[in-house]
Amino acid sequence: MIIDCHVHLNNYHEQVAISLEGSLDKLLASMEEAGVGHALVLTSYLVSPHRPSAAQVVRAVDRIPCLDVVAGISYEHYKQRDLRELAEFLQAGLVKGLKLYPGYEHFYPHDRRLQVVYELAEEFDVPVMIHSGDTYSPRGKVKYAHPLEVDEVAVDHPGLKLVICHLGNPWLVDCMEVVYKNPNVYADISGLVLGEFTEAFEQYMTDQIGDVILYAGEPDRFLYGTDWPICSMRSYLDFVAGLRLPEADRHALLYENARRLFKLSLPPLAAPASPGRPPLPGQ
Repeated sequence: MIIDCHVHLNNYHEQVAISLEGSLDKLLASMEEAGVGHALVLTSYLVSPHRPSAAQVVRAVDRIPCLDVVAGISYEHYKQRDLRELAEFLQAGLVKGLKLYPGYEHFYPHDRRLQVVYELAEEFDVPVMIHSGDTYSPRGKVKYAHPLEVDEVAVDHPGLKLVICHLGNPWLVDCMEVVYKNPNVYADISGLVLGEFTEAFEQYMTDQIGDVILYAGEPDRFLYGTDWPICSMRSYLDFVAGLRLPEADRHALLYENARRLFKLSLPPLAAPASPGRPPLPGQ
């Protein structure tokens, strides 16, 4: 079983009209092709004909057992009625987490306006995912999306679980430190490439992520995600297959960490046994 904790139903090619149902069909087909058993759909900070609202996505995936929703929140435009709607979704178990988009919107994660968002997440014990690192849009301002900005939130809200998205790429060393220092901070490996990995970049990122996990000390706070449809699911799984990880750690990355963090209605699965030492000749 593989859990992709970071996919979207947004239409990023806005010159071509794609319905929500059409995006959903493409997602399910990509999951089947790649062998991904479960995915978390992250909604946008924007609502437009190309970016469905959290309520629209909740309704669309409600009867699809292999999908759950993480609701995006607009820092610039959220209203109290939006928070009330999210509270209802959280209460009903229809939303498994919240997502903020610093960089795309121009705010720091520790802005006081977000206190109510963090309190909502703590009340329902769901994680808050925070965009970090480079932005897909050239209009983003990356100073707001540096992973070090998450440290202040983690310290001020020790009971709140936070996810640094995209490993804060390109600030992987800073992301490592924030995860290592704060036991309530996780990181996902999504969105490291547009489309598919090239051989050279795959080798570079393989070494980088190996260092990240080694520095953080434990594999239990790293999550598998792709950022589909921006990134290829099949290419991402090939990339993870090349990571130099014990099988138990790979299992935690691909499944168990996300299952526990988001409290998904999925069974715990035993990690594959690591191969033992081969017998010596004559034994």
